[in-house]
Amino acid sequence: MSLTVLIVDDEPNIRFLLEQSLEELEDDYGIMLLTAENGRDGLEMIKEHQPELVLLDVMMPFMSGLEVCEAVREDPVLKDTTIIMLTAKGQVNDKDHGMEAGADLYLTKPFHPTMILEKVLEILTPKLSLV
Repeated sequence: MSLTVLIVDDEPNIRFLLEQSLEELEDDYGIMLLTAENGRDGLEMIKEHQPELVLLDVMMPFMSGLEVCEAVREDPVLKDTTIIMLTAKGQVNDKDHGMEAGADLYLTKPFHPTMILEKVLEILTPKLSLV
């Protein structure tokens, strides 16, 4: 069994940057990286793969990141999934909405790739010892 991280963002460049930022997790720890390009597909992948961690954009087609987050929190099977909202919406009330929807962490774009890698490792390290 390996750990899984899902990146859900409608911007191809952001998905690519996040994949590049986290690719050493695949090499060093065997963590599987998955991507989805909209909220609806992201929620389907969360249900199918049950990732340990989701990096989730807020503003996406078909289903917003807030709606995805709420759906995950309402599902007893998925409720323990760690969700990091990663979005350009950086106002205080935006962060409040993200946290109310059930996000574990709310980070704003632009972001530094090293910081994302550090946060992901911080979250996954305790789980790595269980695998």
